[in-house]
Amino acid sequence: MKSKNIGILIIVIGAIMIFYNGFNYITKEKVVDIGPIEINKEKNHPIQWSPIAGVILLAGGIFLVAKDKK
Repeated sequence: MKSKNIGILIIVIGAIMIFYNGFNYITKEKVVDIGPIEINKEKNHPIQWSPIAGVILLAGGIFLVAKDKK
């Protein structure tokens, strides 16, 4: 029963990875701090992955679910 639940979770993660190829997060970096004057720079950090990784996870999840039924 446990491998079936893990397989379903992997299928969901794989499907999400196929449709969403990445995401961005933003950090703020202090550039200048002179008394009351403060200048910040926003830095964008993209995280990308290949949809092929999602397909591999999807296939692995389907394999685990099918294996548990036997």
